[in-house]
Amino acid sequence: MKNQSFVISFWKSILVLWLIMAVVFGFFAAKLPSKLEGDGFRTDGDYEAVQQELHETFHFPENTLLVLFEKSSGESSEDFQSKINTVLTDIERSVLPSAIDSPLTKKEWLKEEIAYGAIHFDDPSRPMDPVIEDVRAVLAKENGVSLTGGPVISKDINQASQDDLKRAELIGLPVALIVLLLALGTVVASVLPLIIGGITIVVGFGVLSFIADSVDLAIFILNIAPMLGLALSIDFSLLFINRYKEERAHGRSLEEAIRITQAKAGHSILFSALCVFIGLGAVLLIDIDIFKNVAIGGMTVIAIAVLASMTLLPALLKLLGDRIYKGRILRTSGDSSSRWRLFAGFVMKRPVAVALLALFLLGAALIPAKNMQLAIPAADSLPTTFESRTAYDKIEKNFMEDTASTVYAVAERNGGWLSVDGLAVMKELQEEFEQSGTVSGVETLFSVSGQSDPEELATSLQNPQLSAQLQPAIEGFIQEDKLLLPISLNAEAASDEAQTVVRNWSEEDWPATVTFGGQPKFNQELYDEIFDKVVPVLAVILISTFFILMIAFRSIFIPLKAILMNVLSLAATFGILVWLFQGGHLGMEPASVSLILPVLVFSLVFGLSMDYEVFLISRIREFYLATNDNTHATVEGLASTSKIITSAALIMIAITGAFAFTGVVPVKQIGIGIAIAIALDATIVRLLLVPSLMKLLGAANWWMPFQTKRKKQSS
Repeated sequence: MKNQSFVISFWKSILVLWLIMAVVFGFFAAKLPSKLEGDGFRTDGDYEAVQQELHETFHFPENTLLVLFEKSSGESSEDFQSKINTVLTDIERSVLPSAIDSPLTKKEWLKEEIAYGAIHFDDPSRPMDPVIEDVRAVLAKENGVSLTGGPVISKDINQASQDDLKRAELIGLPVALIVLLLALGTVVASVLPLIIGGITIVVGFGVLSFIADSVDLAIFILNIAPMLGLALSIDFSLLFINRYKEERAHGRSLEEAIRITQAKAGHSILFSALCVFIGLGAVLLIDIDIFKNVAIGGMTVIAIAVLASMTLLPALLKLLGDRIYKGRILRTSGDSSSRWRLFAGFVMKRPVAVALLALFLLGAALIPAKNMQLAIPAADSLPTTFESRTAYDKIEKNFMEDTASTVYAVAERNGGWLSVDGLAVMKELQEEFEQSGTVSGVETLFSVSGQSDPEELATSLQNPQLSAQLQPAIEGFIQEDKLLLPISLNAEAASDEAQTVVRNWSEEDWPATVTFGGQPKFNQELYDEIFDKVVPVLAVILISTFFILMIAFRSIFIPLKAILMNVLSLAATFGILVWLFQGGHLGMEPASVSLILPVLVFSLVFGLSMDYEVFLISRIREFYLATNDNTHATVEGLASTSKIITSAALIMIAITGAFAFTGVVPVKQIGIGIAIAIALDATIVRLLLVPSLMKLLGAANWWMPFQTKRKKQSS
């Protein structure tokens, strides 16, 4: 009881401490957006190693901005080219880039009505946000000129994420408040969960701001962390306050009601957090930054949500006392249980028909999942209202071949590359690559010089005049013992064909040490990392959940049923998401499903839905132990928990589903995915499948090996 009475004994100190934390961490929380960068799609591998070589050894620019030029109506070709020259000159004066590639010199970047240029920056320590603002200021003076490129898209995604969070809060929080009013009845009681949720996010963002100083955190964490933190902290608070009000209704004193609620509801809160922690912890097995970010962000806000629910909330209840019943708008009573009891009785009388109906609905929903197309989010993560998105789309459409991509191979050998032996190895590598039907060309000194014999090229390099002509190419391809070979593919970087060829090359033995990079390698490493780790991730989640539920309910079949039902409902969720996004239904812009969505939604929702499962089955087990009547226990358990489970699910749906109205596509997909999964779980699974299967299995639900033997021994 010492732990339980601590909050009551020091409730004033706890309130002061949380107030100080909110102020202090709130100050640092405001700095979090400026510390986030990139989309998190990064993993340690050959791609990263080659990227470093390209920047440090072969002097590829660290950052590149793209400027799109579009000819205005009535503008002559001479005026159009003059505009290009003026804009690029003004940019050079304004931001002092390392280099500028102009479409006036690179004619393949210039068409009659459209052109683009590239602004390069070599210094990796130079912050790009001020540069982008300065360039935009220059472009604002001209019509038909827009800015895009990786750094610009990242900056815009950051801004869109902040705007989306505000929009989602404006939609989700009022809906959550309405649900809380329906569940708790009074304004004061209903506002408390929102206060806990707000403080959880403020403190969580402050903590993540410190973490961001030592760990690279992606932009998407601005949406994922609040989505989880708000939904879970409000759910936890609802469960806590509901139990507290029940204890008060039974005549308990304020202090006694808080102590009992901490013991009973606190157990459920901790178990719920543990289930979600298992899912997030399993995600850490995937060595990609975005998964680690979601795990770190999710664990941070969940830990704070649990701490706030177990300390700040009871302290606030102690402060408010009976004022929690102030502002009554709706009367709450136990009458709703009779309606749920009638529904449960209906299911008990027709368990086979109800189970078949539920399975049919889930089965029909999962059919589209077989056509799921996974893609790595890029510029298309942004809504088309952003200039950087539309400009990038125009450049891609007009200048970048859809069926082309480039692999950068970096080869290294002792003794260098300009000797006869080195040139012979270079020629051998070129010929090996060219044998692949996917390769459309390989750039080397041989392709530049027009020679094909290593000895002849070595002799030419002894000629000062020829050597001087080839010097730019030599510096571009060769740096000491390292050789760069750009390999052009006639396949898209995201295609299976491109990924297969770079995967096979990485496994081959070459006459020199060869490492591969470029967009095809980037995609291949990400896809392989996810698909190679998905089985261990699922195994950790499923096995851990099975043993936790087995211990909690002293049953073999209940954990198995729970896991199978969750897997089925999640598969149905993915089918609906494919129908929505790939099919472009209900006003959604057609888009591939984000590569991270299946793993993240499965990991998060599996833990969240187990919370409802445990809450329901725990009450059913209480009635079963008291009566030894499985049917009666199922009916009473469903009747006594359905209101609070439905309320908690509606809050989760409101908070996460609000992201359907946001613009960043991966976040929209994750939010909608969680909302759909929770909706299916709280309706088809929890109201139809669980009670019907409980009825069909009868006493076998509670079978546990050696349990009967232990009972006999104990008696």
